[in-house]
Amino acid sequence: MEERNPEDFRDYLEPTFYIDSDSPVVIDFAKTHARGETAREKAIGLFRAVRDEIIYDPYNIRLVPEEYKASVIIGKRRGYCVAKAIALAAVARASGIASKVGFADVKNHLSTERLRRLMKTDVFVFHGYSELFLEGRWLKVTPTFNMSLCEKFGVRPLEFDGESDCLFHEFDKHGNRHMQYLRDHGAFADVPFDRIVDEFHRHYPELFPKDGAPVGGDFSREAVGETGGTGKNR
Repeated sequence: MEERNPEDFRDYLEPTFYIDSDSPVVIDFAKTHARGETAREKAIGLFRAVRDEIIYDPYNIRLVPEEYKASVIIGKRRGYCVAKAIALAAVARASGIASKVGFADVKNHLSTERLRRLMKTDVFVFHGYSELFLEGRWLKVTPTFNMSLCEKFGVRPLEFDGESDCLFHEFDKHGNRHMQYLRDHGAFADVPFDRIVDEFHRHYPELFPKDGAPVGGDFSREAVGETGGTGKNR
């Protein structure tokens, strides 16, 4: 039986400035990909669409509010973990599924030499994920890495079954550790934009210069160089 969202879930179903689920762009994306009769089936379709149709890009991030709106992210078809979490939360709400955006600090071994050099660490603060309310439970869902990028890194793409949490695998195909969750900051009805900006400026001044211009680059192309074309991290 499909769940009913209680009245106090209103904050997680209504559009916000960032999770603008009433935008035509968001509604169109949701209608195209929310296939199926149940909320669970729709959520699976939306997860796969956000995972694969919005390309992971950590180099072209502009820390301005408009760039964090789901409609803008979906329109560009590019974004990093927080952007993709926002997009999934928005298309879920547009499909009648309650959603939140969550944040955690993670230790990420799935990276490139250039990104590690810019960050000066392998700890990603305020990594973004989504939470979806399905069959009476909140499920944590991470749509970050698209399938083609996973293939380049030799990592199994995440699959969401609509019944359990879908977070990063701890290990890649070859048994190498590539993701550890260190600290969870909780989940929110809307994006805590100012807090994200403060954390990024404090931890990654070279990745987010004060002039506001993105550093630029092609993460997908770098991933090929990292694996040497073998599909395995070096």
